Amino acid sequence: MSLLQFVVSVVLFAVLGFGIGFIINMILRTTWMPVILVCGVVVGALIYKGIVPGVWDSIILGFGMAGSIASGWTIQTLRKKGYRMF
Repeated sequence: MSLLQFVVSVVLFAVLGFGIGFIINMILRTTWMPVILVCGVVVGALIYKGIVPGVWDSIILGFGMAGSIASGWTIQTLRKKGYRMF
């Protein structure tokens, strides 16, 4: 994997994690459900494939997890500030 592919993948997974997590939070009205879903998907994929990801893959998956955590934190902050639609 080249450095450019790695950088693009990290940004893409972080933005996708945030966006999908934000949408799930708005629809289901649960703050930390996306984080649980991401953990479940990653663990399920690892069990299904039966392989341990490499360092680069782990970093990329970690940034996806960070994006979903950021979406939960953002929704929680918006709720505290009085936005009822969230």
